[in-house]
Amino acid sequence: MNNNSKPGTPRPNTAAHQKPPVLGDVAKAAGVSVPTVSRVLTSSKYVAPSLRTRVLKAVSDLGYRPNEAARATRSGKRSMVAVLTGATSNYGYAQTIEGIERAARKAGMSIIIAVVESGAEEAVNAAIDLVLSQPVAGVIVLEFDRPGLAAAKAFPQSIPMVVAGGGTGRSTGTISALLDEQAAGRDATDHLLSLGHRTVHHIAVPTMGKQSGRTEGWKAALAAAGVPIPKILHATWEPASGYRMGLKLASQSDVTAVFCGNDDVAIGVIKAFLECGRRVPEDVSVVGFDDQPHVAMWRPPLTTIRQDFQDLGARAFRLLERVLDGAKPQSPSTVKPQLIIRGSTAVVRSAAIDQRSTPV
Repeated sequence: MNNNSKPGTPRPNTAAHQKPPVLGDVAKAAGVSVPTVSRVLTSSKYVAPSLRTRVLKAVSDLGYRPNEAARATRSGKRSMVAVLTGATSNYGYAQTIEGIERAARKAGMSIIIAVVESGAEEAVNAAIDLVLSQPVAGVIVLEFDRPGLAAAKAFPQSIPMVVAGGGTGRSTGTISALLDEQAAGRDATDHLLSLGHRTVHHIAVPTMGKQSGRTEGWKAALAAAGVPIPKILHATWEPASGYRMGLKLASQSDVTAVFCGNDDVAIGVIKAFLECGRRVPEDVSVVGFDDQPHVAMWRPPLTTIRQDFQDLGARAFRLLERVLDGAKPQSPSTVKPQLIIRGSTAVVRSAAIDQRSTPV
């Protein structure tokens, strides 16, 4: 890969070019004028077959590709928005994409989705190149993971961009729609502490390279309460991973409260505790994160943090729409997720026993 090429821009096929080729390069290579190249690429007017062949050969040799996104912005054709995402099937990703799609459809626009398969430069460039080959007016990047973070950093500044993710802010100049996971993580931990638990154990899910907001909120709540901060366990997104972490915690008799990075992990944890003879919530309280539809039907119904991902997607689209209309939207647009208390949390039994056994 040419290390001098910029992420998200076409990379030439010959070493002679250190920058992405432009129309002038194609015209020079084909021995024709720039307007002739433009007519060939747009098919707007008749061009002699011999000239067309020369132009197309130069395009191929140089690796030139028109920037359809910039062309659409200049011409005012704002009919399509791109979504760059590291995944599409996970609950938060799917719901956010649906929120974007609904808002776009209501505005008379459509969306395309480009999946960034990893945070590696090659994968990021491939996804960005796919977006730039389409006549998009702007892009929304789901910054939930490393691929999303890398895509947001690499995307050309010439195209309007909004990021959607967790947190309370982004770097200066970045327009963002966010969910305040840190405040929500603190609420979840404070809820468990209010029930008499001496501390709260935490199982974290994958992050963008640093601790997630939900983990930071958990740690802040424990520090503020002056209680021990247990070692963080790390899971993937799946229930099976939560189950494995749950088996580790179930072997520790002093574990009475667990805050999980998402609902799927929490369900795996509950299964592990029950199989080890630890009842939920009588012996152990468990809190999830996201409020997926099925967790209210779980047994026991899961206490969790409700994140409105569809609203996140809609807010991201509205921010982008304002940018496309020439406005400077207020950013970030931040919403605090809501603690939903159900049957998987209860007053810790050990506290009640200690109170009854204390000498008068």
